[in-house]
Amino acid sequence: MQILKEQELNVIETGTANDIGDLNLAYLLLAKRLVSEDIALAMYRLGMSRELADLLGSLSLSQIVKLAGSSLLLCRFRFDDHPMLSALTLEGKNPALQQAHASILLSGQQLEAAR
Repeated sequence: MQILKEQELNVIETGTANDIGDLNLAYLLLAKRLVSEDIALAMYRLGMSRELADLLGSLSLSQIVKLAGSSLLLCRFRFDDHPMLSALTLEGKNPALQQAHASILLSGQQLEAAR
């Protein structure tokens, strides 16, 4: 019975690692495409510095695949502030107003990170 539980945990861990790798690959490919299309917009949308955007833009496909294979999640959830997230998800707000509010809050985060 103990061996079965260990095997189940290994399958779950492997599945989770594969899911993280898939997410990393999708994120890196999207980031590279956004950087190649419009670096300033990519920096804003992805919340990254010019140096990081330049680095992502210069990666080869094999480097991206290798980097994506990490068991660590490479993208980060930008709404790390509970009051901000809850304010943006309130029911009854105009969707266009919510999107504008999110853009303002996120651009403020980017300015703070740059300082």
